[in-house]
This record gives sequence, structure tokens and C-alpha cells, in this order.
Amino acid sequence: MHNLGLLLDVDGPIASPVSRTIAIPSILADLVALTRAGVPIAFITGRSDVFVRQNVVAPLLHAGLADALGTAGARMFGVFEKGATWAPITASGLGEVSIDEALAVPGAAVEGIRGLVAERFSDEMFFDETKRAMISVEQRVDVAHETYVAAQPRFERDAFDLLTGAGLGVRYGRLSHPDARGTIPFRLDPTIISTDIESVQLDKDRGAERALAHFAAQGPLPRRWRSVGDSRSDYLMADYLHASGFDVAHVDVRPGDGVLQRPYRVIVEPDGIHDTAGAAFLAHWVRTLELA
Repeated sequence: MHNLGLLLDVDGPIASPVSRTIAIPSILADLVALTRAGVPIAFITGRSDVFVRQNVVAPLLHAGLADALGTAGARMFGVFEKGATWAPITASGLGEVSIDEALAVPGAAVEGIRGLVAERFSDEMFFDETKRAMISVEQRVDVAHETYVAAQPRFERDAFDLLTGAGLGVRYGRLSHPDARGTIPFRLDPTIISTDIESVQLDKDRGAERALAHFAAQGPLPRRWRSVGDSRSDYLMADYLHASGFDVAHVDVRPGDGVLQRPYRVIVEPDGIHDTAGAAFLAHWVRTLELA
């Protein structure tokens, strides 16, 4: 087993934020090669299990993942909705999905936001029907990003008013102090292509914890880890690994938002952003581990 493990966000470093598919073929080939070499790989994403099954696991299987996962020591895992749902990834595809029902948005709130989108914002965005525990309202792929960005703040104001008017405790954005989680149970969390409504207990560090627990139950853990993401919340994967005593570095594939100062190394790929940077990162490790 190579002394390396990977925690990967999906949108940005793996899937194009424009097409929302894996658009660079080398990403698939390199993920398969790294899996075959025994590198444990977890996808830690806000996306649903349905999205990952269709847009990540299916093309990986087509690229040879089933054979790679048949190799001794091969491990792959998926954590969805920022830790609310999770499943093993096997040679047969995505395994049984587990759900943390205690962290789910109440059904009445789900119905309220679905109606809000249908009535006022369906020209710019759509309600993601595949989510099991959180709400995501996403930019339509046929709409210009500038059009969506202009509508997003209006949607968020209306959603906040709807939720708080129904008696739900909601805050806008992320908590500054993780130890204060639970003071208000839910948050509105904007991204570059969506707005999520979720439990404040969900985030990428919870996803990392779930993934490492799964991998540890299967065999020894590597001491060296790399996390990769396109948003500031993705640093939480590396925060968890660092706090747990692992040798970790984080790869920021969208540094234009500002690279965070951390006690571990932060890497910026010099020749691109998003999935271009993700592809370069994976190719580096395929070369380094002499898998090509």
C-alpha cells in the first residue's frame, strides 16, 4: 500500500462546475490507477448520492473501476450532502446509502422551498429533488451564470423569510466558531452554483470523519493524506486530518477566493483552476507513485 490517501470534493476538482460532469478523461484514468494501487479515495461532497452514482461512479466503472476495486487493499467511499448520507463504492457500483435522519431539514420546510422556487425562481434555478437530508437550489445549466448570480440573493432573502416565518431557526452563512454548532440548527449556505439549506452540524470535516472511520474498519490507514476542493469549506477536510495527527496538505483549486492560512501546507496548482487543477494534481501522484 502506498502511503497516501485522498479526500476529494466533487464539484470543481473532479467534475466541471460548468457541465457538472467529469469532462477531462485523464481524471477517470488516474482515479482508477490510484485505486488499483491501494490509495484509499473518498469523495466528500454536498452533492446527492444520485448525482455521484450517475456522474462519478458510472463513468469510473466504464473506465475500469470494477477491476481496480477487485485488487487487494483497494478502497473507495462516498460521503454526500456534507456528511448526512454516505455509502461504500464497490465493484458493483454505489452500495447501500446510509442517512443521518436526525440532521434532515423538516419536511414542511422542504415543501415550502420547493414551492418558492416553482413560483418565483424557476427561470434561473431548480430544486434538487435527489437530496435526502438537505435542500439544494441550483443554477439551471441553460442559464448564464450572471443571470443566476443576480437572482441568488433574492432567492436567499425570500427563503430566509419563509423558513424563519415558519419558526425554523436559520442563520446565513457558516458559523465562525465550530464549538457553537447547534445554537441555531440550520443555515443557508451559498456556493457559486447553488444555495444549500442544511443542518449546521453538516460540513466537510464530518464527511472526512465518516470516510476515515470507514477506511479504518477495512485496514490500516496511510499517514499521508491530501484533500482537494474549490471552496473555503473544503479546508475542513484537512483541518480534521491535521487535528487527528495525520501528515496532510490541502489543494485549493479555486484560490481566487483567497488562500487560507493553515498550520499545514496549502497547495495551489500553477497552471489552472477547477477540474484542470484537479487533473494536474491526480496526474502528479500517478507519476510520483510510478503508476503510469
